[in-house]
Amino acid sequence: MRILHLLNHTLRLNGHVHAAVDLACAQTAMGHTVCVGSGHGEFDELLARRQVTSVRIDHRRRPLDLVKSLLALRRHVRTWQPDVIHAHMVTSAVLAWPVCKLAGIPLVTTVHNEFERSATLMGLGSRVIGVSAAVARSMQRRGVPARKLSVVLNGTIGSARFEGRGTVPMTLPSPSVLFVGGQHPRKGLPTLIEAFDRVHARCPQARLYVVGDGPLLGTYKEMAMAAACADAVTFAGPVRDPYPWMLGADIFVLPSHADPAPLVLSEAREAGCAIVASAVDGIPELLEGGSAGILVPPGDPDNLAAALCSLIESPSRLKDWRANSQLNIAHLAIDRVAKETLKVYEAARAPARLHGASARAERLG
Repeated sequence: MRILHLLNHTLRLNGHVHAAVDLACAQTAMGHTVCVGSGHGEFDELLARRQVTSVRIDHRRRPLDLVKSLLALRRHVRTWQPDVIHAHMVTSAVLAWPVCKLAGIPLVTTVHNEFERSATLMGLGSRVIGVSAAVARSMQRRGVPARKLSVVLNGTIGSARFEGRGTVPMTLPSPSVLFVGGQHPRKGLPTLIEAFDRVHARCPQARLYVVGDGPLLGTYKEMAMAAACADAVTFAGPVRDPYPWMLGADIFVLPSHADPAPLVLSEAREAGCAIVASAVDGIPELLEGGSAGILVPPGDPDNLAAALCSLIESPSRLKDWRANSQLNIAHLAIDRVAKETLKVYEAARAPARLHGASARAERLG
């Protein structure tokens, strides 16, 4: 199959980019011919090594740029002739929709950022993939018909993106609590800081490490420095490879207020951390409904602190939850994601093939 992925860029900034790059590389490994159309970025080199071609399709939301991008996409589709176009962001879907209509090519969209209002436009796809069942339900409430919706739960294990990643654990004093994520309100870091302040009062040996960057990094640093636990909190900032931090940590915590299906959870599970995370959106699905990690209500520092203390104060419980993180972990493999996505492509292509067969039968008749 010839597959054209569209996304705004290939920079190491966003989860949807990581997911699309993982998928494209897995599909070429399965023998498909794959191209990525984007504004380019750091992952282009990896894509080239994995025999994924790249073409520049600018996604800047300026009228003249969008017209040029639409024409560039149309030209590329005419020459490259994909069997399916897979759009990963709203701008990608809007650009691809008229091109797919003119060319008679199915458009598949994946909803990565369901929390954005504009995500409703992902319903332009002839098939719409939700990265969790929670996302699919949300899209159905927004008016996308159930017949168009499929669920392909995110997974990263075995990703080409991890080639050459560090395997030596970061040396972190135990008990260590780790957060990896963007410094955005929906990630719930203020809840974690408030909870950890209570944890530290009961367990002064505990240490919190915050890895990641974002617009509110300075604000969150100030919040932590004003707390009684200030000396026990380390902000590591942006880290190119957070996996050694996960290997070195005892507990991985994700206190999100909204999170469709965070890739970081499969990485933390692969690293063998005990997991504590919010019971919101797709997080419970990534934690086997609470069997592979402890689920707590979002925005609730009391419950989060209690869950962390229950692990820190009991080495045997901590050991058990580290083991629990491995439950059914093979389901989070990128190969499973790729195979399930290919089934969605086949379903999207079926009406066009049926129409073509009918047309041929009429001509022969």
